[in-house]
Amino acid sequence: MAAVRTAQRGHLTVAEVCAELGVARSTFYDWRAAKKAPPCFRLPNGDLGIRRAEFDRWLESLQESA
Repeated sequence: MAAVRTAQRGHLTVAEVCAELGVARSTFYDWRAAKKAPPCFRLPNGDLGIRRAEFDRWLESLQESA
């Protein structure tokens, strides 16, 4: 059901990204500080969002670099 909601919104939360990647939230914020995280934007409630398309592009770029 969460996947359906994500598809309808077109963006992921930090928690959803962390769950999909199997990393801790602190790891995501470490990557963000090091400019190695996917591009984020600020939601009206102050939380971070990650556009699904940007997240997918970011994952693909990691595969190309490996």
